[in-house]
Order: sequence, then C-alpha cells, then structure tokens
Amino acid sequence: MKSRMQKGFTLVEIAIVLVIVGLLIGGVLKGQEMITNAKLKRIESDNAGLAAAMFSYQDRYLQLPGDDSGAGSRFDIYTKTGGVGAAANGSGDGVIDGVWDNVVVSSSWSDESSSSSPTQETSKFFGHLRAAGLIPGGSGEDPTRPTNAYGGLIGIQNGSLGIAGHVNIFGQIEGAIARILEARLDDNAADSGRIQSNKSAGSNGMAAGAASDGAAYDDNARYDMAFRL
Repeated sequence: MKSRMQKGFTLVEIAIVLVIVGLLIGGVLKGQEMITNAKLKRIESDNAGLAAAMFSYQDRYLQLPGDDSGAGSRFDIYTKTGGVGAAANGSGDGVIDGVWDNVVVSSSWSDESSSSSPTQETSKFFGHLRAAGLIPGGSGEDPTRPTNAYGGLIGIQNGSLGIAGHVNIFGQIEGAIARILEARLDDNAADSGRIQSNKSAGSNGMAAGAASDGAAYDDNARYDMAFRL
C-alpha cells in the first residue's frame, strides 16, 4: 500500500504568515497613534486659535467678545431688519459672565444687561466672534458652542477651579489624553497650574473655587479641562 503524505504548512510559510500578521498589527497600532496625535494637535490648535480670536477682538474693539456692550450696533448682522439689535449686547463690565456649558434653548437673544433671563455672555462670546469674522461656523446670531476632537463642548468661563481669569474649557476629554496634554503643556497634575481638570461625570463641576477631583488622571474617566488664557 502507498502511504499517504501528510499535508501541512512549512516553517517558511508559517514565518511568512506571522510576518504579515505582525505588519497588519503594526499598521493598526500606527494608525491609532496617528489618530491620537491628530486629536491632540487639534485640541491644542483649537485652544490657541480661540485665545487668538478673543484677543484680536479685544484689540480691535476694546471690549471682550460676549461682554461687548456695543455689539448690537457694531455689526450688520445685528442691525439689519429683523436682527437682534441690542439683545446682542453684553454688560461691558470686562468679565465674560455665565457658565462655560450654558445650554442655548432658543435662537432669540436677550439683553444681558436688563433681562431677568438673559442669554449668557459665555454664549454671546461665540456669536460676537462669528459676527467679527474671527471664527468659522454659523452667523453672528448663532451663539452655539463648537465641539472638540472628542465630541465635548468648547466653552469659556471667568474662573474655574483654582484658576484666576478667563479660561477655555474643553469637555469630555479622555483621561489618557488629558494626562498627555498636562505633560506637554503644564505640570502633570489635574489640580494645579494653568491647566486644571475635573471629571465630566463628577459632582464637583468646573465653577470657580469648586472642589478638585484630585491630582491624578484616571484613564477610564473623561475630564473637562480648563486652560488659562
């Protein structure tokens, strides 16, 4: 009887398969790294761009966007027939009032200085910048906030946690990414320095003087990060 020859993979074939699998895994990991780096750079550039837009507005009009008491008569979008007019004005006190994540429930604006239920200056901030052509997206009558690379809101607030002055706040940043941003731009601690953070799902929030969630970042949590301007 003729013996049957057993068929199987040679060592060379197995080696080739392993090389191909390794290349595929390496490509996936490299792709993930590139995506992460792109998101990091976008957060950094969005923060720098928003700060530059705010200071450009202040240099040009001698008032802060959102707080500008003359915005309603300054820009055509507000003075046109059917425009919001004086309702676009801020109080002009040198502080952008309101909370960073204020929800805009209506497209109609209220006068910050007189209404009992005003659109907060933190929302008007983005409308004024759009009216001045300093940031893209929507018209000057659009006070909605932009979103960051991780899907959270971007907002501005006067004071947050232990930071004095105005800050940009980026919401819903992954813990591992927040740690990298801290290492690149600040002091590696979530509760000190020019960048400070609290957990997005935590109870302490981002108000001025709010209690801290601690110095260490948790990779399994998401954070709202405040960047001092």
